[in-house]
Amino acid sequence: MRVSYEWLKTMVDVPDDPKDLVAEFVRTGTEVESVERVGADLANVVTARVVSKERHPDSDHMWLCKVDVGERNLGADGVPEPLQIVCGAQNFEAGDHIVTALVGAVLPGGVKIKKSKLRGVESFGMNCSERELGMGNDHDGIIILPKDAPVGMDYTDYLGSSDTVIDCEITPNRPDCLSMVGMATEVAAVLDEDAHVELPRIAHEDPSVRTADLVDVTIDDASLCQRYTARVVRGVKIGPSPEWLARRVIAAGSRPINNVVDVTNYVMYLTGQPLHAFDLRKLSERDGRRHVVVRAAHEGEHVTTLDGKDRTLTPDMVVITDDGGAPVALAGVMGGLDSEIDEGTVDVLLESAVFEPGHISRTSRNLDLMSEASIRYERQVDAAGCATVSDVAAALFEQCCGATVCEGMVDEYPVPAVPARVSLRPDRVRALSGAPIETSFMVGRLRRLGCEVAEGADEHAALEVVAPTSRPDLTRECDLVEEVLRLWGEGDVEPTLPAARNHAGGLTVEQQRLRLVGRTLRAAGLSETMTYNFADPRDLERLGVPDEGRGVPVKIMHPLVADQGEMRRDLLPGLLRSVAYNLDHGVGNVHLYEVGRLFFGHEHRSQPDEPTYVAGVMCGAWDDDQWNRKFGRLDFFDAKGVVETLLEALRLTKVRFRVADAKAYPWLQPGQAAEVLANGALLGWVGNVHPMSLKAFDIDEPVVAFELSVDALLRKARRELPYQDVPTLPGVSVDLALVVDESMTAEQVMQRIRSAGGKLLSSVRLFDVYRDPARVGEGKKSMAFSLEYRAADHTLTSEEVEKAHDKLVQKVMKSTGGEVRG
Repeated sequence: MRVSYEWLKTMVDVPDDPKDLVAEFVRTGTEVESVERVGADLANVVTARVVSKERHPDSDHMWLCKVDVGERNLGADGVPEPLQIVCGAQNFEAGDHIVTALVGAVLPGGVKIKKSKLRGVESFGMNCSERELGMGNDHDGIIILPKDAPVGMDYTDYLGSSDTVIDCEITPNRPDCLSMVGMATEVAAVLDEDAHVELPRIAHEDPSVRTADLVDVTIDDASLCQRYTARVVRGVKIGPSPEWLARRVIAAGSRPINNVVDVTNYVMYLTGQPLHAFDLRKLSERDGRRHVVVRAAHEGEHVTTLDGKDRTLTPDMVVITDDGGAPVALAGVMGGLDSEIDEGTVDVLLESAVFEPGHISRTSRNLDLMSEASIRYERQVDAAGCATVSDVAAALFEQCCGATVCEGMVDEYPVPAVPARVSLRPDRVRALSGAPIETSFMVGRLRRLGCEVAEGADEHAALEVVAPTSRPDLTRECDLVEEVLRLWGEGDVEPTLPAARNHAGGLTVEQQRLRLVGRTLRAAGLSETMTYNFADPRDLERLGVPDEGRGVPVKIMHPLVADQGEMRRDLLPGLLRSVAYNLDHGVGNVHLYEVGRLFFGHEHRSQPDEPTYVAGVMCGAWDDDQWNRKFGRLDFFDAKGVVETLLEALRLTKVRFRVADAKAYPWLQPGQAAEVLANGALLGWVGNVHPMSLKAFDIDEPVVAFELSVDALLRKARRELPYQDVPTLPGVSVDLALVVDESMTAEQVMQRIRSAGGKLLSSVRLFDVYRDPARVGEGKKSMAFSLEYRAADHTLTSEEVEKAHDKLVQKVMKSTGGEVRG
């Protein structure tokens, strides 16, 4: 929902700085997507005066103009003089005041104004029409300002249209906030201010023509349509909207089209009630009246919507029909092309109705047709306000379109809206919230929200609350508790331990270890992130996970977003999206980890498995290069080091890394991936993500990643390691260089060395790998190890070391097929 700050100011007192209101929105549970300045896209667009107008020397329809733009006048030689502009419009003369975009201006739609040549003549700007400035559809000529308009003023300042728009993310349970009136009510409750909303009123209804004599309405099934009102306005004059109306429609996120369409859009943004205007003459007449029938669509029935597309309908869709026959609109989603308003429209049938949210939601998704109307109907529109909203629209038709309003309206209301009545116990509010909220605060803020509140005899007596029909989320006492608490401030609630007998509190061992996982990864340089539990069903396919390794998906019956249709089965896709987002926004060094649940279904069980995993991704370098230090690109060994640090913190023993089979891990690069094991149990994997998998997530940089089972980590973790005395006796170091096959890994050789070393071998370390076909042999490599021998109870003699070492060498050569390099 785009909230115009200037518009909001007319309804409720707000802080001078929009940032203060944004902070209050966030505090009370309304997320803010962005704050933008309307008019910022019209920088370098100024008021101007035409000094002269002459024929273009090489065109019969273009004009060569001199345009005065005040202090910004600049001639070709740098001396201030009126700008030379080539213009194709025909509706202006010398002396007219106009609007000019200077060189460097970027107009709505991304059009950048540059110095150019038109038919061989230089032009230093552009004279603008309404459409070019995104302020209307008029493109027949440039904007002509009053004769007293100043010259050289920013056009947004001249209009007074500079505005701040706060784009709020409205949760599905708050349909009331999808309107300016609803947002004004919310702000009034948040700031404890009075809301003063003044709606337009009809000046005069024509008593000689009754709407009921021109139109009747039939609702076939009340479960499809809760209420349908119809009004008729006559003598509509189609044209551009007034300036104030166009500005507000633009601020709300739409483009002005004409006064009729703009009025319906404006009223929808104002009240949250979608409207639709039919051209009355395009509906068939029978018995002197038009007959509107609301019914379910027939299987295979067709309608061409306003976007020009032919739609095939199904019986779970609702249509507005002409006398029960051909559909003229797809109810709650989009109007039909056959009954649209055009330049010849004179009489308008105005619809204000409420349709069943589930049908509208399914229709919108099945037809892949999302509209501002469907968004509001899906979340539930207030049926009690239909008639009032219809009157508001009729009043604006009267003001902005020169229309005559016919007397009365047709109102079919088979299912009246009943406000919820809830008993609210102040002591219960304080007990549930853990906050000392005064009863007077509860009463005052609930009334600000539009509730009727009957107070009890004292501070502790129950309050009888009647919730407004515009708030379908307020039906239980706990709903009111939540409203009171969020307005009071959840952040101000002092944390306390729950009351319990014989319970000292504290974290369980698993909780302590889980927190240790996070602390260790953060200490290693990774930042924690949280991605959605919902996932795109195509994620694992993009990643390259084979079908047999994906598990059974847990599908969402009614996903709010089309590409989040199931619960996630892997953490990596969400993390890769975070990497892509950071790279797209100029952050080249990305180090993220997430601890979260995965969801795997079963064909014959209702409850899914929900194992917990920890995963991390690393891209770029550890830090930006400094004058005295350069950072290399992160690779497999950096990720392996992070994993080793984590396993060491959890005190896992007998940890080893095994080369990952490329067929089992197709999303990892072959030869640059390993399985992680501890005490023989598989914990997870670490490796470089395959370039094809990265490309599927729009990533062009190398990424290393890891994923480990938290359940396996916690099972293998130890509280403490076996105590070992600090060695007091000296050790003896011996180097060993073995020539082995290229396929032999360092870990395999080190395992055989440890196995052959017995009790005297205290440590082994690889310190060199050497390849040379001439000296070592084709397909061979030399691996040099540093071995340390030590006895716990005596100092080793050279004879003991030689004997133990010779025995080790013989066993290792036999088990590896290698030779000692001379």
